[in-house]
Amino acid sequence: MESRFDVRNDRDLTMLVDFYELTMGNSYLAEGVGDQIVYFDMYFRRVPDGGGYCIMSGVEQLIEYLENLRFTVDDINYLRSTKAFSEKFLDYLSTFEFSCDVWAIPEGYPVFPNEPLVTVRGPAIQAQLLETMILVTINHQTLIATKANRICRVAGHRPVMEFGSRRAQGYDGAIYGARAAVIGGCAATANTLAGMMFDIPVSGTMAHSWVQLFDSELEAFRAWANAYPDQCLVLIDTFNVLKSGLPNAIQVFKELRAKGHEPLGIRIDSGDITYLTRKVRKALDDAGFPKAVIVISNSLDEHIIKDVLAEGAQIDSFGVGERLITARSEPVFGGVYKLVAVEKDGEIVPRIKISENEEKITNPGFKKIYRIYDQDADKAIADLICDNDEVIDESKPLTLFDPVSTWKKKRLIRYKAELLRKQIFDHGKLCYQSPSVTEIRQFAQEQVQRQWAEVLRFENPHNYFVDLSRKVWNAKHNLLNSYSEEFSGK
Repeated sequence: MESRFDVRNDRDLTMLVDFYELTMGNSYLAEGVGDQIVYFDMYFRRVPDGGGYCIMSGVEQLIEYLENLRFTVDDINYLRSTKAFSEKFLDYLSTFEFSCDVWAIPEGYPVFPNEPLVTVRGPAIQAQLLETMILVTINHQTLIATKANRICRVAGHRPVMEFGSRRAQGYDGAIYGARAAVIGGCAATANTLAGMMFDIPVSGTMAHSWVQLFDSELEAFRAWANAYPDQCLVLIDTFNVLKSGLPNAIQVFKELRAKGHEPLGIRIDSGDITYLTRKVRKALDDAGFPKAVIVISNSLDEHIIKDVLAEGAQIDSFGVGERLITARSEPVFGGVYKLVAVEKDGEIVPRIKISENEEKITNPGFKKIYRIYDQDADKAIADLICDNDEVIDESKPLTLFDPVSTWKKKRLIRYKAELLRKQIFDHGKLCYQSPSVTEIRQFAQEQVQRQWAEVLRFENPHNYFVDLSRKVWNAKHNLLNSYSEEFSGK
């Protein structure tokens, strides 16, 4: 689905690259390997906050970037001024036409460490230039969608509204963070621009300044009720929740009812949430307003929400701000972009990066990902990374094994295998239609429900299996062994 308007019309992001991507491109061209076909994988190594999974997000913005990838005269002139590039390379950029193949896991899927979220196949110069934008786009939105999903799952049936724009890391953090938050499960955002751009619900009530502007709190509530008689939700903690805000709210609610309108409810933005909401709920019920909702917005996250609900807090919905939009508890999503193969004489040749840190050793080759489901429970068992030419035959038993502790095996008979990734660009041409944000949100909720409860828990979640096929495992260890033999002789 296309956005209401394209932010690319207002700015050009082609030059949002790390400088070394350009200097490498310059050198690729000088060495005669600029057009060599290469394969890059983007993946992450660890789930933030010790969680069991992440929520894929950001593909639509990656598509927008790739569709508009071109270098302007101003770009070329700036690069020339740095004196870091040959005229041959600058000429190459001036006639640049994106021609890569790109595959990505669709937005909304739960995703796991070490599996390729995005794979790029194309000329070395082009594939290298995409690194920064792929990482900044997928890293940011997947981080925020994951945090939002944690918060929304704890809230249960209670709607969560994203309220964090003013605390976000800049305009894009606010706009695309709001988009990702809705994908993660939020019911609405306070960010009006995000609502317009992505056709997502917007929500908001009043600030304390509204109450302070009037000579009395009661007068402020009456003015709000006059403006929004059928959506009257007032903020009751400007002075004193129980002694001032609540009595004034109830008085205005009674006046509204006398005029044929029903109030929406109240919001509290400070204080002891559990104590106050229990007192407010009882007072509203006793006053004849059992359907009036209680909204809380007070530096919330999944841990606070879990605790206050366990304590018996009476809350109907949440407004969550800075701790969601900044993923404050762990604000970095460690996605990486690594070369995994090259083509030589029409053959795909795997490449590997080796490290003494085992988690940094890459999985070589051009690969595909199957999600394996229990056929009876329709729950995900594992993700299997296969060579791109491998096909799983569901009519035959499938044996999975731990890629590190290889003696740990599981033989499956009644299972389903679904390919995760979709091709989004074919030789530079878009071949994928993005769903709407609300469609992605629904899809994400459905896919999370296809995970076992052990994966979903917050404390010590089950380590979801991301396994390698025998063919991929062999290719990886053959490369490891060959380098081990090479260096052991020196």
